[in-house]
Amino acid sequence: MVRIKSSQKFFTEEEATGLTGICREHLRGLVQDKHLGTMAAAAGSSTGRLLFTNSDLAIMAVLHPRCDH
Repeated sequence: MVRIKSSQKFFTEEEATGLTGICREHLRGLVQDKHLGTMAAAAGSSTGRLLFTNSDLAIMAVLHPRCDH
């Protein structure tokens, strides 16, 4: 189970890896396969940043076990 503050609406990729226990490599693969998360472009930057909702985190936690490596 993932426990978070109710006031927090969006989570960064770093926060998602910490909360779910899924490493970045597996997280990115899961995001691409299941179309989870939202790409948010930073002002003045060509690269986007992944943001996740509470629902996205719950789905990831159910679909993928914590990484042991």
